[in-house]
Amino acid sequence: MERESAPDRVGFEDFSPNWQMFAPDVLPGLFFTSGRTDSPRLEFWALRIDLTELSLEFVVNSATRSTKVSSFVRDYALLAGINTVPFYPVSSRDGEARTSTGVVVSAGLVLSPPAHNYDALVFFRDGRARIIPQSKLADLSAVKTAIGGFRIILNDSELPPRLSPSPTAPRHPRSAAGLSADGRTLYLLVIDGRRRASIGATEAETGLILQKLGAASGLNFDGGGSTAMALRFPDGRVRTVNTPIHSGIPGRERAVAACLGLRAVE
Repeated sequence: MERESAPDRVGFEDFSPNWQMFAPDVLPGLFFTSGRTDSPRLEFWALRIDLTELSLEFVVNSATRSTKVSSFVRDYALLAGINTVPFYPVSSRDGEARTSTGVVVSAGLVLSPPAHNYDALVFFRDGRARIIPQSKLADLSAVKTAIGGFRIILNDSELPPRLSPSPTAPRHPRSAAGLSADGRTLYLLVIDGRRRASIGATEAETGLILQKLGAASGLNFDGGGSTAMALRFPDGRVRTVNTPIHSGIPGRERAVAACLGLRAVE
């Protein structure tokens, strides 16, 4: 599949995803789509991942050293990656010390403990996937992979009571994850912001886009200048599909703490 810009703009309520297989010869369960809306002006990109696909493996980096998402996908031989957990300090340099604010578990190894005021995407050893409060992760022995974010923005296909669509709510670039009602499909989403073509989404709008993609539950990851989704294209090159905007510079990618990536295994 060749890299494509987002399709023609439609009204927010009229958006419907046009899913395309991203790498059918490598990972049949991976699909890609993009979209633009007019009101508000947004551009976004998303992945749909079949969690029952046996040739799929999730990968998390060390979470203690910074990496750009594109570097993560390139260095770990992945098909795709997205930024996740909030962290500090902030810079564009790979390899610096980072402290994650929230849970990070990689292949059963706890890299960062839960932050009880935030939520997380969790893959359990028994094959279940859920988006749950990190306060429910006191015992991590049943967890295979977990990645923290900020707050739940979609629950049982509805916006949480704390959220309501409002044109005055804060707008930022957004990264998010969603799960289908049966827990068998994962959605990863990035929405651009801080530029004329895409002004950034509210939390409510991010939840509603996840809903339109097919998710019943959703989690808001770290966003703003951290937002990035990188893919490995058929020509072998790795590049971001969105326009990261670290320090207000379009195209400049931030080096984040923990990323979630996808790898095809035999």
